[in-house]
Amino acid sequence: MIYLNILYFLIITYFGVKFLFSSGRELSNPLNREQSLLLNGPEAFWVLTFSTGLLALSAPMGLDLMALRLFVLEILCVIGIFRSNNRVVWNLPLAIYVIYILWLAIGCFYSASAAYGFRVILKYLYPLLIALLASAVVRNKEIFIKAGLGARLVALISILTAIVPHLEATLFPGVFWFVTARAINYISICMFSLALFYYTNERKKNMIFALLFMIPCFYWVFRTSIMGTWIALMTFMLFKYKIKSLPIIGGLIVVAVILVFTIPSLREKMFKSGDNVSIESVQSGNVSSDDINSNARFAMWEHLEHKFYEDHELQGSGTGSVQNYMYNAHVFGGLKVPHSDFVQMKCDNGMIGLILYVITVLGFVAHSFWVHIKYRSSVIKMASIVAGSSMLGVLFTLYSDNVVNYSMATLSMPFGFYGMMLGLLKNEEYD
Repeated sequence: MIYLNILYFLIITYFGVKFLFSSGRELSNPLNREQSLLLNGPEAFWVLTFSTGLLALSAPMGLDLMALRLFVLEILCVIGIFRSNNRVVWNLPLAIYVIYILWLAIGCFYSASAAYGFRVILKYLYPLLIALLASAVVRNKEIFIKAGLGARLVALISILTAIVPHLEATLFPGVFWFVTARAINYISICMFSLALFYYTNERKKNMIFALLFMIPCFYWVFRTSIMGTWIALMTFMLFKYKIKSLPIIGGLIVVAVILVFTIPSLREKMFKSGDNVSIESVQSGNVSSDDINSNARFAMWEHLEHKFYEDHELQGSGTGSVQNYMYNAHVFGGLKVPHSDFVQMKCDNGMIGLILYVITVLGFVAHSFWVHIKYRSSVIKMASIVAGSSMLGVLFTLYSDNVVNYSMATLSMPFGFYGMMLGLLKNEEYD
């Protein structure tokens, strides 16, 4: 069955190219099912690409189909930018991100493996191309909603395949990204559903969807995506209610603490001593960082920083150094990834790389917040609140997961929503 992924890859690529070079494509209007929505080629390609980010399409025989799919999509995104009727929308955060990519490229010159450095650059390049493509292509509410609903439908299918016993292994082996990547993807889909709850008339349905996409991270007991979801949710409330959100944010923090200590599986995964840790023991100061169960992450990060970061604090040891080491030195029981993109940034490209990246993402969040305050259009408010909240939520997951490795499924979501916001803003200026 897994060999079918090669066929799926060819089919999706075929339709991507077909849409991209077509004169137009008629799809159903997400705002009125009785009407049709006529999209030009790049618009149809955008909807297809944004909707299918969760499809990894891994393959056997040593063929890295996921890397090939990423590379092909990047080429098609560049073509889509040039074929669009509109120019890309640039701003300061995007310019800083380009500087970050250039810094990664410079890092390849002093890396132990330029080949691994090139692979790393491709993973960081994809979210940028997604944002630029969206800023050039998306100019109306219908395309924004269509792309978001498409991504939500694929995410819903991925939940079903993961929780129904044997369904994925039987019908969809290797089709979707790993569950860790899915859980991070759901952060953005949850925020999109919550925005539809606030800014459309279909409130009940969208609230159900928002809650649904919060459940998997608890079901799988993924601490990283739980943290990211909660950060995104608090950011969403800050955007929506401004200073009035402080009691809500405080309540969410209290709920988070209660959940950690009342869900047995989460408490056992969080602390080494499991049942012996309670809220009272935390309040009394009897719990320290040594009691947190890091699954040996802390020791691994300390080893990597000692080898690649110390004495190279500013510039790091070169782009791809960490991946080259972990893929070829057979350390940490055969692990191939450090489970922290922040640690990898520091080790590969030093504090300069880490600061550039964090400034970029925080710039996206700040700009989204400003847009949400300034503009009264409901679709711009939707796009800005989803972009800002999901961007910050996903940023926090880089602390303890391999988010960049899954950029097609994870980073493409908030970057895509941000790019769509930029395109909608440009259309607002024309109006």
